[in-house]
Amino acid sequence: MLYFLYFLVGGTIMVLALLLSQSKYLFLSGIITALPILTLINMGMQMKNMKEDTFHTVLQNTVFGAVGMLLFTVLTFLLTSWFKPGISVISALAVYALFMLSGKYILSMFA
Repeated sequence: MLYFLYFLVGGTIMVLALLLSQSKYLFLSGIITALPILTLINMGMQMKNMKEDTFHTVLQNTVFGAVGMLLFTVLTFLLTSWFKPGISVISALAVYALFMLSGKYILSMFA
């Protein structure tokens, strides 16, 4: 259940970042620019408060999540060549959800 909550929170942040990036107000672009900086700050806090093996696991999950996000974006882009945008996004989201849900199995193949 906690994994699903993280999925919703992360998706909400990405959607809000997308909406803010389309704004005509320049200060909102600064918020979008701050997201990678906040990620670096978060990583610094994790390094101070986590053991090495736990930090490595977190980074492994982060890379997996980034690959999933890239998969979703690329699939949406490719599918819009053949289908309407709504169908493309829903299809890419389904593949993304399957990829993320199968994450433990996929990561265990590399460990």
